[in-house]
Parts: sequence; C-alpha cells; structure tokens
Amino acid sequence: MEKHIWLERWENGQTGFHIDEVNPLLVEHFKELELPLASRIFVPLCGKTHDIDWLLSKGFCVVGVELSEIAVKELFEQLGEKPYIMQEGELIHYSAENLDIFVGDFFALTPEIIGNVDAVYDRAAIVALPEEMRMNYSKHMLSLAPDIPQLMTTVVYDQTLMNNSPFSVDGEELKRHYGDHYTISKLDEMHVEGGLKQVKDVVEYVWLLKEASH
Repeated sequence: MEKHIWLERWENGQTGFHIDEVNPLLVEHFKELELPLASRIFVPLCGKTHDIDWLLSKGFCVVGVELSEIAVKELFEQLGEKPYIMQEGELIHYSAENLDIFVGDFFALTPEIIGNVDAVYDRAAIVALPEEMRMNYSKHMLSLAPDIPQLMTTVVYDQTLMNNSPFSVDGEELKRHYGDHYTISKLDEMHVEGGLKQVKDVVEYVWLLKEASH
C-alpha cells in the first residue's frame, strides 16, 4: 500500500485497523520467546497499539517504527509519557523510559539507528504490505535483526476476494521469506469472528520463528 494512503487514514481518523485492546494472542504466546526481563522488543509498523503498553508493563523495553507521526503522538499520550524528540537521519526519534519509536519509513531504519534488539513482535506488520513489498520487508528485517526470535501474527483467506490490507500470508510464504534463517512453528490458529470487510472465511495464525540450527 502506498505511504500516502496510510498517512491519509491517520489524518482522517480512518483507523478501523487499530484494535483498542491488548492482543490476547500476545498475552498467551509471548512466553514462547523465552526472554529475560528488560529484553528489547522490536515492533515494526507499530501504530499506537496497546500491545506496547502491555510489553512495558511486563518489564520489557520496546523499539518501534511507524510511518504516521499522528499515531506516535497518540501512542505517547495514551501511555501518559512526554517524549524526548530528535531527528535521526530521515527519521524522527520519540523516546521515553524503555521506549524508542522512530517516525518514518521502515526501510530507512539501519542497524546503527535501531540498536540492539532481542526479539521481534510482528503484529500484523507483514500483512499490511502488498506481495511485491513483502520480500523486501523480510530482507530488511533480517538486516536489522538477524537471527533473533520473532513472534508473528498473520491472516489467511482467499486473496481474490479482497485486494487490500490486511493481506493473506500463509505458512508457505513465510518459509519463502524466512525459511533459510528460521525454524517456523505454528503456535495457534483461530477463525476471525465476522471475517474481514467483504471476506467471511478468515483464519488468524500465530507463528514462532527461531534461529534454525545448522
């Protein structure tokens, strides 16, 4: 999806994709990452998700990236935090205790800017991108955070019924993106009540990606 469309959605308050609660699948399956307290979690395309609040409340540090500055400002308001703001290259860095959010293009992030991370929580980030962008997304993710575990959610449905985000991404596609680097395990699946827009039969999956043993 074009950047300007996402930005317009935030500007116009068209944020039906924002879930106004913590994702129960995160709460249930986060332990599978087996992380010590104070580990730093990367949340790509984070919006103003309440999942960040939950991660912070459990003693973890969070780094995220989000295209819309409106979303990031609302996130900090939601958390009751006053951010320190500075420019870093093409990105704007909002920070508070244990929290770093970069405003701008995911592809403008570098390993030097993002710093050390211990795990990735991909909450519907890869499914926000059309097929032609997903390979570049996964390659860039591997350059930013190589060989660290990922907890990921995707949705699967008949893509011919809806050519819009969230896009359908199944296990076979994840193997094409990440199979050379990770062992990919399905942790959970559940039918999405009410479906998505014009698609009724939708299944949400939870995946654990851990470094493949060689």
